[in-house]
Amino acid sequence: MKADFVVTGKQSPSGKVLVSGAKNSATRLLAAAMVSSETVRIRNFPTQLVDAVVKIRFMRSLGVDIHVDDINSRVEIKTPQLTLHESLDYNVPIRTTYLLAAGQLARTGEAHIPYPGGCRIGNRGYDLHVMVWKALGCKVTEEESFIRVEGYLHGNQINFPISTVGGTENALICGAIAEGNSEIRNAYVTPEVHDLILLLREMGAQIENYGNSLIRVSGSGGLLRGASFQVMPDRIEALTWIIFAVLTGGEVLVEGVPFEHMQVPLLHLQEAGIDIFRNSHSVYINPSCISNAGIQPFELACGTHPGVISDMQPFYTMLGLKAKGTSRIYDYRYPERIAYARELDKFSTGAINCQPGKIVTRGMQQLTGARVTSTDLRGSMALVMCAFCAHGESYIERVDLAMRGYNDLPGKLRGLGLEFRTLEA
Repeated sequence: MKADFVVTGKQSPSGKVLVSGAKNSATRLLAAAMVSSETVRIRNFPTQLVDAVVKIRFMRSLGVDIHVDDINSRVEIKTPQLTLHESLDYNVPIRTTYLLAAGQLARTGEAHIPYPGGCRIGNRGYDLHVMVWKALGCKVTEEESFIRVEGYLHGNQINFPISTVGGTENALICGAIAEGNSEIRNAYVTPEVHDLILLLREMGAQIENYGNSLIRVSGSGGLLRGASFQVMPDRIEALTWIIFAVLTGGEVLVEGVPFEHMQVPLLHLQEAGIDIFRNSHSVYINPSCISNAGIQPFELACGTHPGVISDMQPFYTMLGLKAKGTSRIYDYRYPERIAYARELDKFSTGAINCQPGKIVTRGMQQLTGARVTSTDLRGSMALVMCAFCAHGESYIERVDLAMRGYNDLPGKLRGLGLEFRTLEA
């Protein structure tokens, strides 16, 4: 459902906010649970995340039994049997649909995969997933409404031409239940992919990873056992709340921060003159966190973990608008991730200059309310942040894109004492 926000700016958050389970882990773990013949219980699950709700709805239409506990942030998944038929609604607007192949193939020898949807931030096709299925012995046919994958999985070597998170995840789940051994080269093991590996191991899979680019999987040749697992906290959400509190002059306790996965992103904040007050699992932000010299201009390049990943880029762009000088952000992995910056510039009238792979911000901006349109998940959240910082009223179209990545976003904003109106269509 499409949703818009109306915000009157110059509001400062106050209170505490708990970081939810990571979107980029939780939605993958759902699919992995389908390759078990028993119940899989997942804790710290972001049950109200739009992407999770959409995936759960489609999995249920296949016959998966899923119990959702919103109060305790838990889900239980059991897959007794699956029913495939072409009359299903295959319009599923998320990107991780390809991960649902393994559970279907293991039971029926055939999988119907909705075409991957999601954010338009450049060329992100599904050719690498087709490559995985074919390498593991399956036939792939592109139907009008879905991708048909046929056959039973057999271990093999998979050599990705580029490092890929999604391809690695698909190869891991398929390889775990394939007949025989698989080797995944040029893999990309992010903290969220490591979370997936840990769950598959709990389910009985034999997986060894060597650094961040080589993984060996001993296939079980059948379904795995049940497990109980806790999703890691969302490092992107944690950074979002920290920068949001800094920019608005708020007083916020951010709980559940995965510091072990955020060392470099937080180092960039420190170098920009932001002093982080923290303990082992929380960050406390108040106006005194900014040095007397103010937020300093910076340069950074987005890349792979443990650096600043592309999903974090919009929040540093926001930070650049308040820095004392010109800041530069480079992103050559997803160079077309600049559409949101053009919308963000409507609050500042000319302070952002962007071209593929590079964003330049002129700081010390007095932001003014604007009517803007969300272009992608993280960019949408940056627009929300900017609206609360700006003078006057702002209208943000398609804020539902932000809700794809932020569990119970309206509830968390209200919990910080912020006021807004939501218009749904």
